[in-house]
Amino acid sequence: MRYAYAITAALLLGGTAIAVTSNQPLGAQTAQNEGMQAAAPRGAPVSFADMVEKLQPAVVNISTRQRVQVQNPFAGTPFGDLFGAPGGTPQTRQAQSLGSGFLISADGYIVTNNHVVAPGAEGASVDSITVTLTNREEYSAKLVGRDVASDLAVLKIEPKKALPFVKFGDSTKARVGDWVIAIGNPFSLGGTVTAGIISAVHRNTGGGSDRFIQTDASINQGNSGGPMFDMNGNVIGINSQILSPSGGNVGIGFAIPAEQAVPVIETLRKGESVRRGYLGVQITPLSEDIADSLGLAKNRGEFIQGVEPGQGADKAGIKPGDVIVKVNNREVTPDETLSFIVANLPINSRVPIELIRNGQRMTVTAVVGQRPPEDQLNSFAQQGDDDDFSNPRSQPDAGAAAQQSLGVAVTPLTAGIARQLGVPAETRGVVITTVDPSTDAGAKGLRRGDIILSANNRPTLTEADLKAAIAQVTAAGRNAVLLQVLRRGQPATFVGIRLRDK
Repeated sequence: MRYAYAITAALLLGGTAIAVTSNQPLGAQTAQNEGMQAAAPRGAPVSFADMVEKLQPAVVNISTRQRVQVQNPFAGTPFGDLFGAPGGTPQTRQAQSLGSGFLISADGYIVTNNHVVAPGAEGASVDSITVTLTNREEYSAKLVGRDVASDLAVLKIEPKKALPFVKFGDSTKARVGDWVIAIGNPFSLGGTVTAGIISAVHRNTGGGSDRFIQTDASINQGNSGGPMFDMNGNVIGINSQILSPSGGNVGIGFAIPAEQAVPVIETLRKGESVRRGYLGVQITPLSEDIADSLGLAKNRGEFIQGVEPGQGADKAGIKPGDVIVKVNNREVTPDETLSFIVANLPINSRVPIELIRNGQRMTVTAVVGQRPPEDQLNSFAQQGDDDDFSNPRSQPDAGAAAQQSLGVAVTPLTAGIARQLGVPAETRGVVITTVDPSTDAGAKGLRRGDIILSANNRPTLTEADLKAAIAQVTAAGRNAVLLQVLRRGQPATFVGIRLRDK
């Protein structure tokens, strides 16, 4: 996924005139397009010119000047002082980013994307933000507020007079097939207008709490932060991202819907921070493998991998291995994800949560907390890999794993092995001694030294326990088993493993 903003570049545009001849007799002197006027598509005007003439003055170009610390690539070589700062110290370079935005008030409040005005690289800093109007007037802009999660920012300029501005519309009424217009600053060419239709609504591009309007209106680098208008001239989206292997338009662009943007913008405009709901769980989609191992329908609910101590989910009694299917009477689906639903719930509200545990449905009540900053959330994420218990000279013959339908061979976890693996002495499970790489277990990254704590939510203290769990799912006509796996330095994780085809 690429953000639709650009680094300054010089473009050379050229064109070639092509002469077209006709085989008509010399007496036929009427051009093919004489008097032609295309019929307007239903619901759209013959031309967007009148609409654009009124809207375009409210769209602005935004540029930033940044300082970036770069390392001398010749540091430590005889050429270090010749091609860089003496001693190989970092050097400061100037950079510039370009994007779009639009005025939402006559006194100079402007909406754009956060990534348009954020530092473009690690260690960079933004020195100044400049806003250029369509009449080429330039203003120095102040950053009023930004929200990284929604990728929105609000700027303020001090205009000499009242400025043209636009208002938001109701994006909840947007339908697939509706006409839309995008105005922005692609490739630093200045105000550019493109038109298209809405290709999809509520599109999830992988973020936990984002939902986009997808359009085939051309959106390119530099369009970020520009408005998407409906046929009434109202802003129903803020152009934000493109999906493209080349970085250019391929007809798949995404805009932040007004229904999500407006509350964030109003909060930022007041100088306040955006607050979002939080339960404190690690989740994964209910994939086909996990769903099969539990005997559930896929894509209905989300699987709980971990629960953060002391947060709302923990206090409500939610446990790893649970499948949450409803929150506040809203079904959890790939379009209505758990993160999306919870993020939009009021802080401190009490909500019912319906979940499935060991095949039984139950309902708990949770108090919604406030989502912590992203850097704190990273501490709850999985740690990096450590590969203990994997000395190749002590690796058993892979044939032992090849004989197992799960594709792994195991041994009981003894106190000595627990010390070697660096896990608590009270840990109970079986340790993987070898993995058949040709099986699903190998494809999903299981390896020697991983500890299987449970299979299908039943403790596995011996190899017989693991085989019994496999026999149980096989008897039920399923072809996958749900394992809870512990690896040194990481929290225990659930993974659905398909059995070897007989």
